[in-house]
Amino acid sequence: MSDDNQIFILPSFFAVYSDARQRLCEPIGVVRERYEICEDLASHLVGHAQIQHHTEVPVESEILRRIHAGLATPEAGVTTAEADWIVQRLAELLGWQGPEAAPAED
Repeated sequence: MSDDNQIFILPSFFAVYSDARQRLCEPIGVVRERYEICEDLASHLVGHAQIQHHTEVPVESEILRRIHAGLATPEAGVTTAEADWIVQRLAELLGWQGPEAAPAED
């Protein structure tokens, strides 16, 4: 069966779904579906982050931290790894410095 899908998945997103040996932990169809959701969400958040930057929160890292906190809730519908990726991708789309890796909470 051929895979005629034209969507280019960024290598950084493949890493979210890859094990230590760089093998996918989920079927490519699932990864593609999750990528589309996460990429769309990151793109959608650009406008929100820009408004926050110009009106309420002038510190880029604080905006990214707040967005990550919102994405890290179960209601957001994304995994923690996806939330990390979305915020990193958002920073890339905005041309902002990416967030520092947050220490894992127990």
